[in-house]
Amino acid sequence: MRQKIVAGNWKMNKTRDEALALTSEIVNMVRDEVRGDVQVVVCVPFVYLTSVGKLLETQSNISLGAQNCHQKASGAFTGEISAAMLQSVGTKYVILGHSERRQYFGESNELLKDKVNSVLENGMKPIFCCGETLEQREQGIHFDLVCSQLTESLFHLTSEQFANVVIAYEPIWAIGTGKTATSDQAQEMHAKLRAHIASKYGAAAADATTILYGGSANPGNARELFGQPDVDGGLIGGASLKSRDFLDIIKSF
Repeated sequence: MRQKIVAGNWKMNKTRDEALALTSEIVNMVRDEVRGDVQVVVCVPFVYLTSVGKLLETQSNISLGAQNCHQKASGAFTGEISAAMLQSVGTKYVILGHSERRQYFGESNELLKDKVNSVLENGMKPIFCCGETLEQREQGIHFDLVCSQLTESLFHLTSEQFANVVIAYEPIWAIGTGKTATSDQAQEMHAKLRAHIASKYGAAAADATTILYGGSANPGNARELFGQPDVDGGLIGGASLKSRDFLDIIKSF
């Protein structure tokens, strides 16, 4: 059975005190209300990794995540954070290729290939984001485009390496806009991605790959989205900043 995951992407939000308060609320709610087979990930700003991580040390089904990393192991890259640094403070997952990183910081599929390598080499799991704009969807190129993101950034990996990758499909037109892909649209793309993975790594590997939905999921639509056969959870943005909303999404399984 595929791992069910709900990952919260806090983006550039929360002060330290707010971050610790939110984490404490999530920890208490998950312990009391969430079944043990759902993996929860909180992807916090770099400066809170250590302090938030301490609150998660004894939690078996809540993991610490980062929102990005540099592709190089070390060097003169002022302001950047390496995968080894993230691993050294207990990070288990790293979001890579989020649409905001691609759009605002020009991250290419080739660059993300190097970042994926670095994360895997340091024993962490990349949450690899892929997705299309509204214009690309309307042009009818969305399936080919999103599959090419996987091909160019992931398909150099061995089967053993690929088994540690989590995919997050983000319809870019549904991020922060209040719009959400219908459950049928989400399922259609997830199924395409799984078939594309199967073409490279085989059906068994594709069936074992966790594919998350990452487009404005909320407590009102999560149950229907997560009920689709190829949707294995969510990468949650704004709703992850409110503990009750986040927990209601997690409980949608």
